[in-house]
Amino acid sequence: MNPYLIAGIVIAYFGLLILISNITSKKATNDTFFTGNRKSPWFVVAYGMIGASLSGVTFMSVPGYVQTTQFTYLGVVAGYIFGYLAIAYILLPLYYKLNLTSIYTYLGSRFGNKSQKTGATFFIISRMLGSALRMYLVVFVLYEFVFKQIGIPFWALAMSFIILILIYTFKGGIKTVIWTDTLQTTFMLLSTVVTVIFLLKELNLSLFDMLSQAAEKGYTKLYEGDWRSNNFFWKQILSGAFITIAMTGLDQDMMQKNLTCKSLKSAQKNMISLSFSLLLVNFLFLALGVALLFYANQTGFTLPEKSDSIFPAVAFHLNSITCIVFVVGLVAAGYSSADGTLTSLTTTFCFDILNFEKDTKHTEEQKIKIRKFVHIGFAIVYFAIIILFRPFHNDSLIKTLFDIAGYTYGPLLGLFCFGLFVKNRKPNDKAVPFIAILSPIICYILNIYSEQLLFGYKFGFELLILNGLLTFIGLMVCNKKDAK
Repeated sequence: MNPYLIAGIVIAYFGLLILISNITSKKATNDTFFTGNRKSPWFVVAYGMIGASLSGVTFMSVPGYVQTTQFTYLGVVAGYIFGYLAIAYILLPLYYKLNLTSIYTYLGSRFGNKSQKTGATFFIISRMLGSALRMYLVVFVLYEFVFKQIGIPFWALAMSFIILILIYTFKGGIKTVIWTDTLQTTFMLLSTVVTVIFLLKELNLSLFDMLSQAAEKGYTKLYEGDWRSNNFFWKQILSGAFITIAMTGLDQDMMQKNLTCKSLKSAQKNMISLSFSLLLVNFLFLALGVALLFYANQTGFTLPEKSDSIFPAVAFHLNSITCIVFVVGLVAAGYSSADGTLTSLTTTFCFDILNFEKDTKHTEEQKIKIRKFVHIGFAIVYFAIIILFRPFHNDSLIKTLFDIAGYTYGPLLGLFCFGLFVKNRKPNDKAVPFIAILSPIICYILNIYSEQLLFGYKFGFELLILNGLLTFIGLMVCNKKDAK
């Protein structure tokens, strides 16, 4: 496939994003940037959040995941449904009742200023690392398969991607992201469906025939009964529920989109419809993974060692159409996560670190200038993480991302659980940062030595739950009666 043609397609897609940005950012204010003026239709938010929830890592890693873990990942996805129900009927009512812009403002009102800044800081670290690695994967694949051939350096490609995000989110913020996410979701799903269709045609199989044969070969194994395994079925279900609560319900990026809906009821509709949509979409990605393995077995195509490279390798090898739709889908997948991340990081820093809500010293125009400087600053950090991570890309990135989430979202889980379920008590605000740091350190040590200490048990995604529990226990030890 001509790399110049691929580059032209990518540039055309960028132009489409800029066009949407110009339309949605007219007469934009700080309120438009942070809340979308709270006028987003719930079904638009729900559809766009499919792409934001999946991102480039699901697009790339889940199909390759089939080779080593079969369909056991569906246990995690099934657990998502329980997590989304908790978000819809426990967290969203709280956020709408308090009329929040940044969800970590709740920690400030419930515990104190240090707790609010602790929660915001953990989100900033987690989201920045997670989203930068998602974008890294997109840049890495496009570089290796396209832009390397025409002499464009990796760093230049990464920089151009981030500059574009800045351009189309700079003014409209979350309002622009809501509408561009619908475009990203469409192209991501379209590219996956088209690739599956072409692979089935090459294999001369129907989808049901392929899945039937895959079941005979053990590719569709869903239930892992060994309690010590990383993929133990019930552990996956429980982990999926808490991953969703932490990485969606306690995540400013995902909740900021929900909070642009017109009402609580609309936001709840968004959450429920999203939960079942993700089950179907992830099944589609796993079916794609089976089709990729079947294609390699039937044609003798040598699969790459890195599971993240399996999908692009086959897509570029198959034909020109799959190559084009893969590139567009990959770019869409990358931007569906990155644009919302930069916007939410800016929001969190402005409201939780700089206290925009209580700031009476600066005018609205001055706040807009500050917000723009913060936005650019996070983009620079984003770029630095992408460049620095490249030498360390060995494992499947979806596992790496969940590992990061286990350590960084755990303290948020503990803080919010304490605030919601322990009445008339609050922790010592000064002790909260130390508890939040100590908990992940303990989890890291336990994770390393779990097999020796726990009779061969290996931690998986449930490390997040343990981290949250340790934080909760720490808060219980250092609490006092709430005078309010």
